[in-house]
Amino acid sequence: MVLLFSLPLSFVFIILLCVSLFFYYYSKRTIVEKASSIGKKAKTLPVYYGQNAFLWSFFPACIFLVFLTVSGPNYIDQIFFSKIQELNPKFNSSFVDLILSKVINVANGKIETDDQKIIVLANEYLSAFEKFYFYRALGTVLCCALLGLIVTARQKPSINARDQVQFFMVSIFFISALLAILTTAAIIFSLFFESLRFFNLYNVFDFIFGLHWSPNVAIRTDQVASEGSFGMIPVLLGTLLISFIAMCVAIPIGLYSAIYLAEFAPSKVRDYIKPTLEILAGIPTVVYGYFAALTAAPFLRDIGAYVGLDVSSESALAAGLVMGIMIIPFISSLSDDVIRAVPQSLRDGSMGLGATKAETVYRVIIPAAFPGLVGSILLAVSRAIGETMIVVMAAGLSAKLTVNPLESVTTVTVQIVSLLTGDTEFDNIKTLSAFGLGISLFFFTLILNIIALTVSRRLAENYD
Repeated sequence: MVLLFSLPLSFVFIILLCVSLFFYYYSKRTIVEKASSIGKKAKTLPVYYGQNAFLWSFFPACIFLVFLTVSGPNYIDQIFFSKIQELNPKFNSSFVDLILSKVINVANGKIETDDQKIIVLANEYLSAFEKFYFYRALGTVLCCALLGLIVTARQKPSINARDQVQFFMVSIFFISALLAILTTAAIIFSLFFESLRFFNLYNVFDFIFGLHWSPNVAIRTDQVASEGSFGMIPVLLGTLLISFIAMCVAIPIGLYSAIYLAEFAPSKVRDYIKPTLEILAGIPTVVYGYFAALTAAPFLRDIGAYVGLDVSSESALAAGLVMGIMIIPFISSLSDDVIRAVPQSLRDGSMGLGATKAETVYRVIIPAAFPGLVGSILLAVSRAIGETMIVVMAAGLSAKLTVNPLESVTTVTVQIVSLLTGDTEFDNIKTLSAFGLGISLFFFTLILNIIALTVSRRLAENYD
């Protein structure tokens, strides 16, 4: 019994999988026997009857397991809350919550106590969870077995199990898409309502068109923006500047390397170069940040001093160059796949008309793959806009209204992180300004994506 109590959740899933696989093979054999007994062929292959039994036994049982896992601990906590309240009717709810937290910590072994009442309650709490784990495993396995038996018993050779399997899979796809949409909508609405709280405290036009970003509330009234200055233009300009530098590095190198790998490189060369490029995608961003801060920035500062330029130790140029290097594999790998997906018949037709390899790439392949190439570039731009670590380590935190890449700037994401990490309450205008930046960045990237997709559709070449 103790072994059953200690079963991990993953093991319960394995048991459900084994039971469902049993009904998969059992249903296949059963439908063959039923068809033989009546002297008729099943309407579909036996494998679809097995798949139908597997799907209708495994997935509902998993949903039931997840439901019990989420709701069970809260139900047990409510029971012990009521029990503690009954034992001490004079205690208010806050004090009962405090006692319950102590009981839970004692039960989990986080703290020790000499109070026998707490110890007794902690033992009862552990016993309740042991029973819950046992009945959770037993209930889900019985649910899986019961559903498998029902589906297997109801299946007949005259039933089209293939359509049922297709309906089940389409339902799963629909639910998955719906969950993705609802999750996105929830994120947008939460961001929107939190930003409304900020705009109730700060004028929206001053935020959008403001030229000074100083979220720190000043101590003295004679300081600049004594109540905080939240003009987003310097922060947005810094984001655009660093992203532009990164794209100037990543787009040419990424696209040209993709064209070379897809159209010109021998297979042996491609086998070495492509994995080498993709290694860059697996390097953590903090490593790029260290490289930018310890190597790229000092190198650019020394080069600037040699030619007579004043390059800051934390510059947009250093952050943009290193960020561009980081983004190269995203553009190269995706563009390579897009270019190779262009039908070979287009290449053969162009070469047959007398075009050279380069002319074929320029006049036929690139126009055909243009929408996919735009998609890879949009992904890289989004990656650049959302990057934080490299900017923090190489470009700094100061918000300056400048387009000089040799100076220190900051980005929207860096400011969001700095505003949301600290001891400031969420009702404070300084903290709420992060949501204003977030909603602004959301609309900015949305507009950018719409423009890019519109342009790609108009310029794309369609070949039938």
